[in-house]
Amino acid sequence: MFTLFLLGNIASGKSSAARYLEQRGALRIDLDELAKSLYVPGSPIVDDIAGTFGRDVLDEDGSIRRDELARRAFDCPEHIRKLDNIVHPALLDRLSSLLLPPYCCSVTTPSHELAVVEVSAPQTFTEAFGLADEIMTIAVPRSQRRDRAALRGMTADEFDHRADCQPDDAWLNEVSDVVIDNTGDLEDLHMQLDRWLSSHGLLQGSVDVHG
Repeated sequence: MFTLFLLGNIASGKSSAARYLEQRGALRIDLDELAKSLYVPGSPIVDDIAGTFGRDVLDEDGSIRRDELARRAFDCPEHIRKLDNIVHPALLDRLSSLLLPPYCCSVTTPSHELAVVEVSAPQTFTEAFGLADEIMTIAVPRSQRRDRAALRGMTADEFDHRADCQPDDAWLNEVSDVVIDNTGDLEDLHMQLDRWLSSHGLLQGSVDVHG
């Protein structure tokens, strides 16, 4: 199974690219959702989060109040680092188990030809990059991303606060094997992704999603 790590800052179209590849037959793994799946009430991770960010980030059942955790954890880079230090070791183990064949098996038959891993905070999760066969960035200038975010109902201040906590374009380009320019429309994005798939000989027998 070929593993593609997909990077891109807020409103770049990273999730749109990942969903398209999923439609083509890829296994899509959203690291944010995978991390949330680790938030089991009473687990060491949840206890550490509550101890770091306050017991009131838990509801009466001991589950994480995700909106409240996001409000506290993403208000500054230091808090983001604290949350990452709690979650990332378990997240890396879980991701590895999804992407790597079990050691006990001499022969494995992957159910997917391509795995696409959405990485929303790549600077804090570089230890996972060794799991990728290739790293791709979906790139859009910040001003255009701000405009796109506004169409989703995000204010300029909200966008800038989130964007300021993300890596700059130069860093993303440096760590990536391929950069997709997503300044065009959705059809153009899909065409570029199709060309990438074709160049790697991936998903050639998948259903034509263009209809």
